Amino acid sequence: MTDATVRYQAADGIARIILDRPPVNALDLDMIRSVVAALETAAKDDRVRAVVLTSAVPGRFCAGLDLKILLGKSDTKVRAFLQELYIRLHDAQYDLGKPSIAAVAGAARGGGMTLAISCDVIIAGTGATFGYPEIDVGVIPAIHFAHLPRIVGRHRAFELLFSGRSFDAEEAQRLGLVSRTVPDAEVESAAMALAATFAAKSPAIMRLGRAAFMRQNDLDYRRSIANAVEDFCNAAMTDAAQEGLRAFVDKRGPRK
Repeated sequence: MTDATVRYQAADGIARIILDRPPVNALDLDMIRSVVAALETAAKDDRVRAVVLTSAVPGRFCAGLDLKILLGKSDTKVRAFLQELYIRLHDAQYDLGKPSIAAVAGAARGGGMTLAISCDVIIAGTGATFGYPEIDVGVIPAIHFAHLPRIVGRHRAFELLFSGRSFDAEEAQRLGLVSRTVPDAEVESAAMALAATFAAKSPAIMRLGRAAFMRQNDLDYRRSIANAVEDFCNAAMTDAAQEGLRAFVDKRGPRK
């Protein structure tokens, strides 16, 4: 399974889902659909026992959304994208039946954070950076309102989500957002080594154990994601959001 922006490779019990849309892996509808399809392919393949989500673009994991998805688009079109990025991505990961690892060697922002946190484990390079810049372009990181406070605590989450600032891998690990940091050149090999460790376990026990882990930790999360779709659309359809998006694309300050 291969397309222009997402490649799928499986060997030795490990599937690699490779983001490859230079220059920054900006997500459009086709790309996120391809990621979801790759996860669904891995779920159905009993030979695959672990999944690694990685990037072929140097210095970038995923910079977030291709803003053309939001600029001047109808509520219906924005919802179609969020149905994939929020709901179908969550469902594909929830039903995967095997561990998933995000290998982050570079920048992860916005929708790139959504991809990374959908995985069970995040391994980051020491040079990786993270952030939620949505607030600076007039939209909101709605799904992370549900996710981030559960990891880093309410007050630290609020500061990160509403300041829009970026933060490094060391801080991400200290906050509990990243599982492990390694030198940048070792991110892929570290992710593959951990995937091999998972793949060596009993697939039946891993599947049952992961399902139990998901039930215990994500019992009400699906409802929160549905609310996040509404919250994102309500913000994105405002005049303030559309002006912020236009200003970002035009590389100017927004008119307030």
